[in-house]
Amino acid sequence: SEQERTALDQAYEAQKQLAIDLTKLEQQMVPQGYKIPVPAEYNNLPQLEGGRATVEMIIQKPNNAPFDVNGVNIKEAKMIMVIDGYNSPVTGGNFVDLVNKGFYNGMAIQRSDGFVVQTGDPDGPAEGYTGASSSSSSSSSLGVGPNGERLIPLEITIKGDTEPLYETTIEDEGRGGEATVLPFSSYGAMGWARDEYDPNSGSSQFFWLLFDSDLTPAGKNVLDGRYPCFGYVVEGADFLSDIKEGDIITSAKVTKGLDLLKLPK
Repeated sequence: SEQERTALDQAYEAQKQLAIDLTKLEQQMVPQGYKIPVPAEYNNLPQLEGGRATVEMIIQKPNNAPFDVNGVNIKEAKMIMVIDGYNSPVTGGNFVDLVNKGFYNGMAIQRSDGFVVQTGDPDGPAEGYTGASSSSSSSSSLGVGPNGERLIPLEITIKGDTEPLYETTIEDEGRGGEATVLPFSSYGAMGWARDEYDPNSGSSQFFWLLFDSDLTPAGKNVLDGRYPCFGYVVEGADFLSDIKEGDIITSAKVTKGLDLLKLPK
């Protein structure tokens, strides 16, 4: 009914504002100048230092058809994402760097299967970003991918730890079942894609999780501790239900926190 729709809209707006206020409160609790330590072998990779960045992304259907969001037709999908550099400095930095370079502009959505929505695989043989494929712009421990892709390490921060784990899953560390600081626990949680059997094969492909508490319970799914979660959709996550393969990212830009991006010298 119209009353139910109005009530849901009001509840959604209240929830959104609460999330914004909570984020501000959390940031105020972080000591000024705090930066999570990152191993020196990743100095040649972009890093998001000491804070969070905000990214705005607009997606359209190739035939200009509207998005159907809970029965309402909307011309374009606009999502606002918060990227966490406190707990995911390398993964978050890599994403913000690629967004700022315009890497995702004009790219199609490449997977939408009811579990995740995924993109980031460029045209051609390379399966990731190759614009910085020299040894001076890659990790000293990982090098580059088979087609010159910039590779980033698996990066997981476990609750209680003072710095992330790198290049290994929590199971491989014998810590399976421990809680991560950034869990895949919400609709629109953002994860970095990689080859299933190589934890350090990530480059530019990422996904949004279509979270379902029955199918992917937080802390008890196949993602937490195995794939990096580096941010969350804070506005517009409902669009993910109707984003399909072939839809186009027409614009992706960093609207806040670009000053926190540390680029290799």
